[in-house]
Parts: sequence; C-alpha cells; structure tokens
Amino acid sequence: MRSNIVSEAGLPTRFKQWWEGMPFLTSVVVAVCTAIYLVCLLIGYDSFLEVCFLPSAVISKFQVYRVFTSILFHGSILHLVFNMMALVPLGSELERVMGSIRLLYVIVLLATTSAIFHLLITLIAAFNPVYSYNHFMDECAIGFSGVLFSMIVIETSLSGVQSRSVFGLFNVPAKLYPWMLLVVFQLLMTNISLLGHLCGILSGFAYTYGLFNFIIPGSSFFSGIESASWLSTCVRRPKYIMCTGGDPSGYIPTYTTRNTTSSESMAGNMWTNLSSWMPRREVLPQSTEENSRFPGRGRTLSAPQSETGPTNGNDSSLQARLLESGNSPVHPSSQEAIDAGQQRINRRQPGIEATVPSDEEIQKLLAMGFDKVEVAIAAADGDLNVAVEILMTLQG
Repeated sequence: MRSNIVSEAGLPTRFKQWWEGMPFLTSVVVAVCTAIYLVCLLIGYDSFLEVCFLPSAVISKFQVYRVFTSILFHGSILHLVFNMMALVPLGSELERVMGSIRLLYVIVLLATTSAIFHLLITLIAAFNPVYSYNHFMDECAIGFSGVLFSMIVIETSLSGVQSRSVFGLFNVPAKLYPWMLLVVFQLLMTNISLLGHLCGILSGFAYTYGLFNFIIPGSSFFSGIESASWLSTCVRRPKYIMCTGGDPSGYIPTYTTRNTTSSESMAGNMWTNLSSWMPRREVLPQSTEENSRFPGRGRTLSAPQSETGPTNGNDSSLQARLLESGNSPVHPSSQEAIDAGQQRINRRQPGIEATVPSDEEIQKLLAMGFDKVEVAIAAADGDLNVAVEILMTLQG
C-alpha cells in the first residue's frame, strides 16, 4: 500500500521535471498541438477537410493557410502521442543549439519548403504524359510528422555518427536512416502520407546542404526580435533560449553556415573591391610580430586606446596639412581617421619610405568621387592605404 502511494506521488513530480526540462519553443509546440486535439475531441470535429494539406485546394483556391494548420492537427490520440514523443528529444536538442526564436523560424521554413516540394511532386505525378496519379491531388494530409522527418535529417547530420539503430533492431548508415524510417513507417502503418514524409526528408536535406541559406537571416535579425518589447515576456522565461543558444556552435547548423549578416558581407565586399585598386607594399620580415597580432590587411578606423601607439607632435602637422585647403572644423569621425593614419605612419619601420602614388591611381580615386585626394595623400605621407581610410571617413 505504501509503495502505491509513493509511485502515485512520484508520477506528477516526474512529469513536472520532464516538462520543466523541455526548452520553451518545444514545450509550446507540444502544448498547442495537444490543446488543439483536445478541443477537436470535445466538439466532435474529426473531418479535418478544412485544415489539412489538400493540394487541389491550395492550388485552385490558394488556401496557403493549410501549410501551417495541417501540421498542428492530428487524427488520433496515437498519432498525437507518437509525434510529440518524437518531437521532444529532437526539438529540445535543436533548440539548445539554435535558440528558441531561430528554431521557430526553421520550423516555419521547413513546413513551407516541404509543402512546396509536395505541390511540385503532386503536379508532376498528376499531369505527366506517361501515367497520371490524380489521387495525389485529393490526398488530405495532417500531422507534425513531415516537419519531424526534416528535423531527423538535420539532427542526424549534426550528430556526426556513422550509423544509427532502427528501433534497436538493426543499424543502418546515418545518411540512410531517414529513408529507412520512411520505408518502415509506410509498411507498418496505414493511412500514412508517403508524400508528406518524403517531402519532409527532401526539405531536411536541402536545409543541411545550405540550399536555403539565402533566405536565412543572420544572428542580428533574431537578436533584434528578441529585444522587442512584445516578446519580452517570453524571453524572460527560464526555459527560453536566446538565439546564440548555450552552445559555442550556436549559429544555424548547415554545411555552409553563415556567420555574418548581409550588411556585413556587403561592407566587406565593398572594401575588398576598393582595396583591389590599391597597390600593396611588401611586408618585411621585421614586421612578423605585428602581423601575428593583426592577421591580414584590414584595420579598424577607431582602435581601442590599449592597442594604439603613443602619438607625438606630428599630429598637429598632419591635421594642418589635411585641412590647409579648407577651414572646416575637425569632425570626431575625421579625427579618428587622422589618428589612425598617424599611428600607422608612426609604426612604419625606420628607413622605409612609402611608395608615391602615380597620377593614374590619383585619377582613379577622383573618379570614385573622393575630394581632397592629393591633400589626403600628402597628410598620409604618401601612404595610399592610409589616405583611402581618411577619405572614406571624410566622405561618410
């Protein structure tokens, strides 16, 4: 009798621990799908014709909402339980890597692309000249399993394992694991949507191979959403995981991960194109120590004080030469560029003179819209790279 009391008291405690250990978005998806099924059960709604993914309705009536309503509804209690039990470990692992808001974006992306694949295959099957499968147009599919197959592909590629066990019966190569699950489920269960699961696998592989990278925002996009006031209630939840996650590999995990935003890439490309016009000075062996601290040629215009060298009386002469053709005051950003240029001049090895720019190089800078080119070159003691940095800051 006492053992029964202990077990009955322990079940709610274990469920609470299981629920609290689940990340925010995964628990929300489980709660929403469960609540929708219970409401349908209470009101006796079991046709699902208005909410399922029906290719004929999506194409003819443009009912795009079916892409998202179909993944939230389930046909039976077993259908719901199996899908949610599979979602908890998969979703929890991916959410801890990606973050909550980023995983939500990925789920929407996988559901959308899977539906697009579904429509394309259905149209090819229904209207091909050899043999048409018109019944695919009227196949009503519901359930979260299509997205789950996509998540299985992504999680398998992230795990790095060489083989996986199929229900503990036998092992298969990791790349074949989703396909084997597709075959097993199709053979063992009835009323299984072959196209729904197949398109989920295709969407997962397309994601892992980076085919969707052009529509995946950078980290700053998700950080901006998380800083919004309307999401502050969710972000403050203990189970919520920020977009960087708790993992060093918190970026979106694909084979060609994008770690920079579009604006950062554009700025880098612009600077690369501009620098390609400029001559390069040879680096002497004596400057190896500096290059090990600052690999590459790029430098920031406003370096921290701890990294800058001491300035001397040449600062005033540099400012005077730069501004001698005009009487405008020194803008703070211009002052930073002047200081950075002077620091680079001061660090120049003794006895090494900068290459004097040719007239052709000066004409190129003038053609690019820069003003006071000759003054900037003179202020930089003939160092064309320093002059370009000063001109770009003054132009801004």
